[in-house]
Amino acid sequence: MDGSAITGMINTVAAFIQSGGVFMWIILGIWAIGIAISLEKFAKLTYRWDVDGSSFMNELQRYILSNDIQGAIRVCSGSGAALPKVLKSGLKRSGQSSEQIQNAIDATALEIIPKVELRLNYLQLIANISTLFGLLGTIQGLIQSFSAVAAADPAQKAELLATGISLAMNTTFMGLLAAITVMMLHTFLASKSDKIINEIDEFSVKLMDLLGTKTVSEAQG
Repeated sequence: MDGSAITGMINTVAAFIQSGGVFMWIILGIWAIGIAISLEKFAKLTYRWDVDGSSFMNELQRYILSNDIQGAIRVCSGSGAALPKVLKSGLKRSGQSSEQIQNAIDATALEIIPKVELRLNYLQLIANISTLFGLLGTIQGLIQSFSAVAAADPAQKAELLATGISLAMNTTFMGLLAAITVMMLHTFLASKSDKIINEIDEFSVKLMDLLGTKTVSEAQG
C-alpha cells in the first residue's frame, strides 16, 4: 500500500469521526478506556494470576505424600499466581484441625478472588454506555438534520435529509463497533477469571482431602 492510499484512508477515517460530532469523540474515549482495562486484565489474568492447576496440584501432592509440607509451601511461595497463594495458606495450617485449615483457605480465597474479578464489570458498563452514546449522537444528528431541512429550499430537502441521516448514523455505527469489541474482550477475560476461580474451588477441596487422608494414615500408622 503506497503513501497516497494510506493518506487517503487516514483522511476518510478522520472525516468519518468529524462527521459524528462531539459524541464520536466521547465514544472513542470510552472505547480507549475499555481497551486499556482489557489489556491490563489480560496481562494480570494470563501472566500473574493463572497457573496450570492440575500440574501444580500434582507437584504439591508428591511433596505432601512424602511428608514434606515445607517443600510444598516453598513450591507455593515460588509462584505469584492465585491458586498457590490460597493453597499455601492451607498448607501452613496442615498440623491443625480440618476446620482451621478450611478457615485459612476461605480467608485467603475471599481476599484473592475479588482481585481476580476486579474491573471486569466495568467492561460491561463501557459496552452499554458506548451503545447509548451512539444512539444519543444519532438522535442529536437527526434533530439537527430535520431542523436544517425545515429551513432549506424545497428542491434541496431530500438531499439534505439523506446526507444528514447518513452522518447521524455514524455515531451509532461507532458505538456498536466499540460495544461489540469490548463485549468480546469481556467474554474472553471473564472465561479466564472463571477458570482461575474454579481451580481455586476445585483444588482447595482436593488439598483438604489430601491433608485429611495423610492425617488418617499417620494416625493409623
